[in-house]
Amino acid sequence: MEKLFDITEKIHVIYHNILLTTSKEDLFAVPENFNNNIFWNVSHVLVTQQLLVYKLSKLHTRLDWGLVKKYSKGTFPEKGVSEEEVQLVAKGLLDTPKWVKEDYQKGIFKDYEPYTTSANVTLNSAEDAIAFNIFHLGLHMGTVQAIQKKLLASA
Repeated sequence: MEKLFDITEKIHVIYHNILLTTSKEDLFAVPENFNNNIFWNVSHVLVTQQLLVYKLSKLHTRLDWGLVKKYSKGTFPEKGVSEEEVQLVAKGLLDTPKWVKEDYQKGIFKDYEPYTTSANVTLNSAEDAIAFNIFHLGLHMGTVQAIQKKLLASA
C-alpha cells in the first residue's frame, strides 16, 4: 500500500502544479470536441478519490460535500468558479493523499460497498479503490494533456 500512497501523492502534486501554472483562461476553456475543461478534470479526480475510498466505505468524505457533488461523475463545468474554489481544490490536492494514508493506517476503512466502475472494474475494498484511483488519475491526466495540446494548437 505504501507505494500506492506514494504514487497518488506524486500525481496529485503534478495536478496541483498544472492548476497553479495554467492561466485562468486556459483553466476554464472548453475546447471544441471536449465537454469539460482542465479545472473540471482536476476537481473531478480530487472528489472521485473521496467517493471511491470514503463514501463507498460508508464514511463521510473529508472534502466538503458540495464540492464533491459539483465535480462528481456526470457533472459538467460551470461558469464563474471563484478563486476561493480554485484554492480549495489546490489545497485538497495536497491534503487528500495524506488523509487517505493516515485514515488507512488508523484502520477506519472496514466496511465497503462493492462498486463496478465505468471501466468495468469491480471494487470490493478500500484497497481496491485506492489502487483503481491511480488508473483514474492517469486517465484524466491524459484528458488534461489533450486539452492543453488543443489549446496550444488554437493559440
